[in-house]
Amino acid sequence: MSRYEFRLADVGEGVAEAEIAAWYVGAGDQVAEDQPLVDVMTEKVTVAISSPVSGVVLAIYGEVGQSVPVGSVLVQLEIEDVASAADVPAVEHPEPLVSAHRPRMVSVAPPLPLTEKPLASPSTRRRANELGVALQAVPGTGPRGRITPQDLERHVARDAAAGRPSAKRTAVHETKIIGLRRQIAAKMLNAARRIPHFSYVEEFDLTELESLRAELNAGRTGEQPKLTLLPFFMRALVHLVPEFPELNAHYDDEEGVLRSFEAVHIGIATHSDGGLMVPVVRHAESLDLWGCARELLRVTAAARGGRASREELSGSTITLTSLGALGGISATPIINHPEVAIIGPNKLVERAVVVNGAVVIRTMMNVSSSFDHRIVDGHVAARFIQRLKRLMKQPALIFLDGA
Repeated sequence: MSRYEFRLADVGEGVAEAEIAAWYVGAGDQVAEDQPLVDVMTEKVTVAISSPVSGVVLAIYGEVGQSVPVGSVLVQLEIEDVASAADVPAVEHPEPLVSAHRPRMVSVAPPLPLTEKPLASPSTRRRANELGVALQAVPGTGPRGRITPQDLERHVARDAAAGRPSAKRTAVHETKIIGLRRQIAAKMLNAARRIPHFSYVEEFDLTELESLRAELNAGRTGEQPKLTLLPFFMRALVHLVPEFPELNAHYDDEEGVLRSFEAVHIGIATHSDGGLMVPVVRHAESLDLWGCARELLRVTAAARGGRASREELSGSTITLTSLGALGGISATPIINHPEVAIIGPNKLVERAVVVNGAVVIRTMMNVSSSFDHRIVDGHVAARFIQRLKRLMKQPALIFLDGA
C-alpha cells in the first residue's frame, strides 16, 4: 500500500485559489475512481472534483467555506502500490458547473443527539427554522448523513399526518455564510457601497400587451416557447438603447471611463437553489421576440439546473430582475456592478383606473428601476422609463423602427 496526495488542480481563468463548497467524503471512506470528492467554488462557478484513483481516505484538508490555493493537498488516500507515479492517472481540469451536486446512494442516518449539529445546507437550515423543526430530529439521506430539503419536507409531512403540535421555538441557529451566498453578499455589498443608486417607480398599463401576448401564445407552434412578459421588455430595451446609449454600459469608476456598448447583453436575475444567478442573453439586438423567449428559457434553465458556463454568467450590459407573481408593489433593485441600470417588473394586477373620466378595469404593473446617479441624471432616468412605458402600453411600437 502507498499514500497518494490529491491536490487542487488549476481550474483555469487565472484563478489562484478556490473555496471549499461541499465535502462528499471523510476519513475512513472507501472511494472509487471517478467518485465525487469535493465541490470547490470560484466566483459564481462551482467545480465538482472526482477522485482519479480508488482507495481509502486517510485525511481531508480544509473546512467548508475555507479558501485553499491551487496546488494544495485536498485529500490524502491510501491506494494499492503502483509501479510508478506515471501509473496514477493525471487529474484533468474539472468541468465547471453551477451549484452542482452529484447524488449518492446512502443509507438513512439516524436522528442525532440534540447537542450535535447536523449536516445541512444553509437553505435547509433556514427552512427548518421557519418551520420550527429541530434538524437533529430529522433523519438524513445525503452524503455522511446530510439532511436534504426532501428529508426535511418528509419529516414535516409525517409530523403533520400524526397531528403533532409545534413546540415552542427557543433555539438560536448560527449559519456560516459561505459559498455562493457569500459571493452574492460580497457582490451586493460592493455594488451598494460603490454605486449611488437612484430609484424610480412608474405604473405601466399592460392591457394591450397582455392581449397581444395571449393571442401570440394561442397561435404559437410547437417549436415556439410560451411568451412571458420578459421577452417584450427585452425587445423594448433593444429598441431604446440607441436613444439612451449611456444606460447600456459599464462604468469603470477606478479609471473614470464609461464604456457604452452597441451589443445588448441582457442579464436575467434568476433564483436558483444555490442563490441569485444572473445568466445572460447575449446579443439580444439580433433576436426577434421568439428568439428572446427561447434564449431566455435556455439560459435560466441552465443556471437553475447547474449547467451554465462562465460565459453564460458574465458580460451583461443591462439587467432585468423580476419576481414574477411574487413581484409585489415595488422594489429597489441593486445594480449589477459595473452596469449602470437595472429594470424590475413587479406583479401584474387588474385594478380600477380612471381613463378619459371613466372608471375601467385595466391590467397594470408597477415597474421599479435603479440607476447609477454618477452617470444617469434623474431627468434622463425618468425620460427613459417614460419611453419604456409608452412602448409597453402600445406594444406594436416595439416592432417599429423610429417609434
